[in-house]
Amino acid sequence: MPLKKIEIKNFTVFKDLKISFVKGINIFVGENGMGKTHLMKVLYAASQAAREDVSFSYKLVRVFKPDNLQIHRLINRTAGNAIAEVKVYSEDAYISIKFNNKTKKWDGEVAGESKWEKQPPELTSTFIPAKEILSNAWNLEAAVNKNNVDFDDTYVDIVTSAKIDISKGKNPTTRKGYLDILQKITQAKVVINKEKFYLMSGSQAKIEFQLVAEGIRKIALLWQLIKNGTLENGSILFWDEPEANINPVCIPVIVDMLLKLQNNGVQIFISTHDYILSKYFEIRRETEESVRFYSFFCEGKGKDRGVTCEINESFKELKNNPIMKAFDSLLDEVYENHTGKCQ
Repeated sequence: MPLKKIEIKNFTVFKDLKISFVKGINIFVGENGMGKTHLMKVLYAASQAAREDVSFSYKLVRVFKPDNLQIHRLINRTAGNAIAEVKVYSEDAYISIKFNNKTKKWDGEVAGESKWEKQPPELTSTFIPAKEILSNAWNLEAAVNKNNVDFDDTYVDIVTSAKIDISKGKNPTTRKGYLDILQKITQAKVVINKEKFYLMSGSQAKIEFQLVAEGIRKIALLWQLIKNGTLENGSILFWDEPEANINPVCIPVIVDMLLKLQNNGVQIFISTHDYILSKYFEIRRETEESVRFYSFFCEGKGKDRGVTCEINESFKELKNNPIMKAFDSLLDEVYENHTGKCQ
């Protein structure tokens, strides 16, 4: 069930936005505060709502965590008393939600749920937050449920996804190819003992996740998700800033892994600030249709000011590209430093 399109009005930073997606890898770039993570959270909540036991409206407030789970706090603050609307489309159905300043708790007006829930049952959606969380996984769900700690559902869900093995009956050969590549970086496998995550290499004693570099922990998480069958044909992966705390040497390996996953039917959404990651996707993809870039930026003035989006199959052809602007500025300074001349 690849996601096909989203339409948003007066939701968080967005005033009026319509975007179509590719079945492969969708890469969101833009300065901080442009709504990249917000957009992925909306899409993730919609994907989760394909399950009969998950409400779209409740999942929205759980992934955003507004005060007291009041959904009306997700209305664009410059829109006054406007109505917020979100509509997400797959190839065969849609799900939408509408709410205003008088909407209580998470009681938004949801439409399209019945058909949305009849989509393929093998669909799974996974959201990897920017901050690694498995090192804090022990008793996390219980602590969140008792309000002892305050994590949004993306963190709780990824811990659950890492723990549960749903790989039975699925192709182990393809997974093994992925795992062998990632294991060259981690030099170990992920093991779980009493709800705690460890890395174990050969016959050596297991090492607590807290004692492992965060970059290695993030790659180990990807290893675990592939191993337990979470990332299979028909699934959707959302990854917020995969480059965070990752050794740049590992970036091309991650890119190749994600390209292989999309070739095998996994739709992928990524938010990034990284030049190296973006360029590797551009030069290593097999077809332009498999990767698309989305640059988010503000335009307009006063009450009409809002976030909009530029879309291009080419990273270097994006006109509003803060990553390229920062990289070009660095090159200018390097040139000036070495030559004493300004370009």
